[in-house]
Amino acid sequence: MTDKKKNVRAIGLCSGGLDSILAGLVLKEQGIDVTWICFETPFFPADKARKASEMTGIPLIVREITDTYLEMLTDPPCGYGKHMNPCRDCHALMFRLAGQVMIEEGFHFLFSGEVAGQRPLSQNKQAMRYVEKRSGFDGKVLRPLSARVLPETEMETEGLVDRERLLAIQGRSRKEQMALAEAYGITEYPSPAGGCLLTDQKYSDRLRDLFGNGKAYASSDLHLLKQGRHLRLATGEKVIIGRTQGDNRWIIKYHDPARHLLIDLKAKGSPTVLVDVDATEETVQLGASLCAGYAKVPVGEVVEAVVKGETGQRVIAVASVDPAAYRECII
Repeated sequence: MTDKKKNVRAIGLCSGGLDSILAGLVLKEQGIDVTWICFETPFFPADKARKASEMTGIPLIVREITDTYLEMLTDPPCGYGKHMNPCRDCHALMFRLAGQVMIEEGFHFLFSGEVAGQRPLSQNKQAMRYVEKRSGFDGKVLRPLSARVLPETEMETEGLVDRERLLAIQGRSRKEQMALAEAYGITEYPSPAGGCLLTDQKYSDRLRDLFGNGKAYASSDLHLLKQGRHLRLATGEKVIIGRTQGDNRWIIKYHDPARHLLIDLKAKGSPTVLVDVDATEETVQLGASLCAGYAKVPVGEVVEAVVKGETGQRVIAVASVDPAAYRECII
């Protein structure tokens, strides 16, 4: 078996979390040539996976998949979880894309750090079967951390992987993973939560609003959802207002001059406000008035605001409004 495994190559999904780190190390310990792949979108970056790769020395492939992911996200066959997270269909898509790389690059099988029963809806045995079958690579997916409580795979029966050296972890406790991390000398790893924005309620509400608005959107719009105040007006138009200097920088970074207008006050520090380039003049005026209101300009006081677009800028005079009057518009 040892000789057989010298040339065995496996490619695994890596989020950069402890489970995916351990799954890679468990296989690497068997002499298997392990590579990770991480898929990146505005909803989940590859930063943690890059750190895991640097820490362990396991090579990492990063692929940006926003357009492909959105095709699935707008209508996932299994629907959503608690928020806008389509976990089963997300995992199936990632295994399908990883499987294509497996074929192209000559890997023998796929793997992940999934643990049976760790997440009641997305990592139970039924969900794992759905993911594998839906991926198009049924029989080619190994879960090293839970393999011995799951049906034996063809990689194990063919001797590519030693089943006895795989694990039987299941359930929500992470004690076994933490003990294994200590044994491997892994002392720094991210918490198991917070990796995907689609599990966040506020972000999901904003994304649902974006999808329901009926207008075309771009990747930059998905990033813009992450920060600032977002208001959907009764007219259907949208205004984004920075809350902090960090928000302001974020809005400026991700705005598209061909699609957006930026507004701020001429004579004093203020939030950065964003509206669509085709917004009505009424909405532009309201955005500027809200800019003044959030800048603590007394209600009714007239100030000058600068409206900046791709073709230049102009100055308009507006009266400050009370932001509380538009509280119900906040998404």
